Amino acid sequence: MYYNGYYYAQTPMQQYPYHPMMPQHPMQPNNPWHWPHDDSTSMRDYGRHPYVVNLRNATIQNQAFRRAIWTGKHLQTTLMNIRVGEDIGMERHPATDQLLYIEEGQGFVRIGDRRDYFEVERAVNAGDAIFVPAGKWHNVINIGRQPLKLFSIYAPPDHPFGTVEKRKK
Repeated sequence: MYYNGYYYAQTPMQQYPYHPMMPQHPMQPNNPWHWPHDDSTSMRDYGRHPYVVNLRNATIQNQAFRRAIWTGKHLQTTLMNIRVGEDIGMERHPATDQLLYIEEGQGFVRIGDRRDYFEVERAVNAGDAIFVPAGKWHNVINIGRQPLKLFSIYAPPDHPFGTVEKRKK
């Protein structure tokens, strides 16, 4: 298969010697763009740099309530870990659209124009995506028996670069 003038074989790249035009193998310790799958304490915001991550694994391994892993100029991705019986908290983002994707657990979502009136109220499970238009009030509540693991994409970014909230404020 040809792509941008380079030929890519089906053989893993780590079998080839280092070439200055090709990236280092992601398991090499000096590669700054590799997600540290075995050490959740070193998760950080890689924003404004090219970055490849297994988002499902990163979301499941995250232990913080909210953790920004990529904050760019026009988009942000955060990981969330909502404890049993807790919620995100009723919030709205006046100028930011949001996508929340449930990786593990069970929740209940509310979305509406006012804090006390909701157009959408329904249970959500692993594999469900929640789209929240800018300006809509919303909340996600963990109604399951295990932590609710999800990632959230904001466009444009909503939290400061490098945000890590160990517990809900």
